[in-house]
Amino acid sequence: MDTLSYKTVSANAATVEKQWVVVDAQAAVLGRLASEVAKILRGKTKPSFTPHVDCGDNVIVINTDKIRLTGDKWDSKVYVRHTGYPGGQRISTPRLLKEKSSTILIEKAVRGMLPKNRLGRKLYGNLYVYEGSEHPHTAQQPKAITL
Repeated sequence: MDTLSYKTVSANAATVEKQWVVVDAQAAVLGRLASEVAKILRGKTKPSFTPHVDCGDNVIVINTDKIRLTGDKWDSKVYVRHTGYPGGQRISTPRLLKEKSSTILIEKAVRGMLPKNRLGRKLYGNLYVYEGSEHPHTAQQPKAITL
């Protein structure tokens, strides 16, 4: 065979087809939902996936106030951060974060599953998280999917 009958096609910013997707987080387990959302944001569900290009969809997550955690994770799981000052280590639990806003739980879980580079920061900008069932993105005509 002298020539290839197929060619590997790499997507770029001009050829990517981005869509809007709505995911309902009602009664969903946090980690399982976050991994599926991260896959959609990254574009791994598309046949034209290219690792160095933002080829994923824009994802809207609704009903985050009804998210579930299995076992005793509401009180035993810890999120650690540091203020940058001596003795500045701060620890919080999912229960404390949910009291502030339940969107923080989804955002932290999805952000941790994205690449830790410029592309990951850009992909994170395609995530929109809301506590209730209403969202302001009806003009984009998002497609509802079940995970």
